[in-house]
Amino acid sequence: MAQHGIDPTAPLTGEPTKKTKRKLAKELRTQLISFTFMIFLTTIAFISIASDAIPTGFAIPFILLLACIQVVLQLYVFMHLNERGNGWQNAMIWTGVLIAIPTVASLMLLLGIVKF
Repeated sequence: MAQHGIDPTAPLTGEPTKKTKRKLAKELRTQLISFTFMIFLTTIAFISIASDAIPTGFAIPFILLLACIQVVLQLYVFMHLNERGNGWQNAMIWTGVLIAIPTVASLMLLLGIVKF
């Protein structure tokens, strides 16, 4: 039941508990590490293409692999899909991905973009 008479938009008063402080510190640490890792992945992608460090035929799959890693990190770290109560959102996102990949691949084959 909802508590009556309490404004949910009002700021909290007093100090947070030690458990809350630890949880917030862990969340901050996780987000900073993830952000640093994503900047590192972006830098690796840029440097590898700009300096011709990888072969031309491997460039697009390499960039797509790095992009997929970043998307998953952003969904689970910054969009908080790893928290409880997000089962349906996870199911819908991954179902859409599993439907989109073969659809795009088959359309590319049908339209002749990729010739085998």
